[in-house]
Formats: sequence, structure tokens, C-alpha cells
Amino acid sequence: MITLHHLNRSRSHRILWLLEELGQPYNVVPYTRDPATNLAPPELRALHPLGKSPMIELDGSLITESAAITELLCARFAPDMIPPVGTKAYIRHLELMHFAEGSAMTPILLGLYVGRLGEAGAPLTPRIEAELDSHYRYMNNLVRPSGHFVLDDLSAADIMLSFPAELAMRQKRQDDFPALAGFVEMIRARPAYQRATALGHG
Repeated sequence: MITLHHLNRSRSHRILWLLEELGQPYNVVPYTRDPATNLAPPELRALHPLGKSPMIELDGSLITESAAITELLCARFAPDMIPPVGTKAYIRHLELMHFAEGSAMTPILLGLYVGRLGEAGAPLTPRIEAELDSHYRYMNNLVRPSGHFVLDDLSAADIMLSFPAELAMRQKRQDDFPALAGFVEMIRARPAYQRATALGHG
């Protein structure tokens, strides 16, 4: 049995979605952000020093980091969601698994934190917005005619890239990045995604 330690309104939602796609039995331990600070509750730090979600428990191990969790679960329960090792698709898979939490999240988080500074952060805003545009454009140009990123069906990279892609849509960038908008529309139409959202932990 897989246990997901899931924080509301977080990147953990994509792991919840992945678990629904895999069809494996799992439990969810929900956590709620502090309404005043928007931070995760101390109960998560009791499990792991960084106190972040997602975390899963599997075979007696506590596993953190979204890309590691996604890679592990797909390799074990849905190996067709990872391209064969040694192929060009596998290289792209590796790039995008790391891109989603590395390159893509850097300007997103900078925008979030600098935005809270108000006028004090204004000098940084143009550079952050330029970086966001660059990263969203890169993602938009990688979307295949099938609507996916690496394979022509759902893959681990799609799971990981769902978070930055959805953030782009929340920022009203649909017209700027139509392929990315189509990707988000497609994943939101998937029954497993809708089930994950309906659980009320999104």
C-alpha cells in the first residue's frame, strides 16, 4: 500500500493524479496550509526535516521529491510511462523531469516571493517576467502534435510538467502559449485527473 502525505494547494496534486492514473491502492494523509502564513503545518516537519509535500511511504521507506516519486512509481507500476533507456526520448524524459523542478520553478518562485515585496521588488520584475516567458515558450514549443511532451501518450514528464503548465494558465497566458493551453485542457479532461481533483485535496 502506498501512502501519500499530501499538502493542499501544492505540487503534491500531481502525485495524487499519478496515483489515480496508476490504479494502485493508496492512502492519503492530508495536510492543510496555515491560513495566515500559507506555510505547511509542523506535522510535515515531524516526518522530514524539510517539512515539504509530496512525500510517499512505500515498502517501509519515506520518499521525497516529486521527480523521484514520479520516476519510482512509473518505473514500478507503469513502465510504459518512461521511454526505453538509450533512446532519444529517454534523454528528453530525463531533461524534462529535472527541468520541471529545476529550471521552470526558479522564475516561478522568484515571481511569487518578489511579488510580495511590492514596490521594493519592482526592479526585479522585468527580468523575472522575461525568464517566465522564456521558460513557458520553451515548454510550448516542446508539445508534440499528440499534445504530450515526450511520448504520444501520457508519460512521467507530462505528470511533472503539469504544475508549471497550469501555473502559466492561471497567469492568463493561454493566448501566448496555445500548445501549453491545449496540454492543460487535455490533462484536465482525463478521468484520473478529475478524480484526483474531486477528492478535494487540490
